[in-house]
Amino acid sequence: MKLLIVNADDFGLTESINRAIMVAHRDGILTSASLLANGPAFDQAIASSQQFPQLSVGVHLNISEGSPVSPAARIPSLVNGRGELHLSPFHLWVRILTGQISLEDIHSECRAQVLKLLDAGLGPSHLDGHLHVHVLPQLSHILIALAREFCIPYVRCPAEDLGATLPALWKIAGTGIATLERSAIAYGVSSFARRLREQLRMAGLFCPDAFLGLAHTGFLDTKSLSALLALVPNGTTELMCHPGYAMAQVESIDGGRARAREAEVVGLTAPQVKEILASLGIRLSNFRDLEANVC
Repeated sequence: MKLLIVNADDFGLTESINRAIMVAHRDGILTSASLLANGPAFDQAIASSQQFPQLSVGVHLNISEGSPVSPAARIPSLVNGRGELHLSPFHLWVRILTGQISLEDIHSECRAQVLKLLDAGLGPSHLDGHLHVHVLPQLSHILIALAREFCIPYVRCPAEDLGATLPALWKIAGTGIATLERSAIAYGVSSFARRLREQLRMAGLFCPDAFLGLAHTGFLDTKSLSALLALVPNGTTELMCHPGYAMAQVESIDGGRARAREAEVVGLTAPQVKEILASLGIRLSNFRDLEANVC
């Protein structure tokens, strides 16, 4: 059996992204979302999710961008002089390795983000990381501790079969600078994710059997999405996406990716995509539908 969880990242980043996620869920194939506890549109995301109980919602742990949930004074190694999170995953990793980042600060902020969802009345269905920061090797024990403490059975493992997905990407988008950069990032993330998968297994936690959408981040239009669906294997697969609508607010926050996000909304709601799912025998699911218990 082929089960597919279609999960949108960046829920709570802006109201236009929230709206796109709701449209893709209501009218399309989107089944799940990962919520930024420190997102400017967090409250609106909570209110929207309450209208669609079939949408599973997890925590999109963010220690790279925006204002922290914790008071800045409690996590001094993570913030800049303005009290903001500011480190890319690469720079965060380097500072962890060189002892400039406190792992206690990371645990404190990530825990505060999970608690913020719980305080809002939402029990997270899964954990993952903004910009895949959760796959960094030094953070796996923090991730596992949080999943156990809050009884969250599923964690994203973005270990993609790049031997299949990268040729599909290059065929559609070419081999320019943007796609080659995306390919290099995908190799690094997948390498760390394979290690994380084994650690989660040993800890009694779970992740879907396969992952799609890593190489195609920023390139997931209707054509690309249709090609990826043909790669869904037997078992449970998570397909990551980033839907949104092109508005000035999104462009200023999101680094010019709003047009690509809008193309994803079109793909996620396209009738032909639903037809492909049916023809391939793929059944939509979400993290709450999966049977797992870690408490």
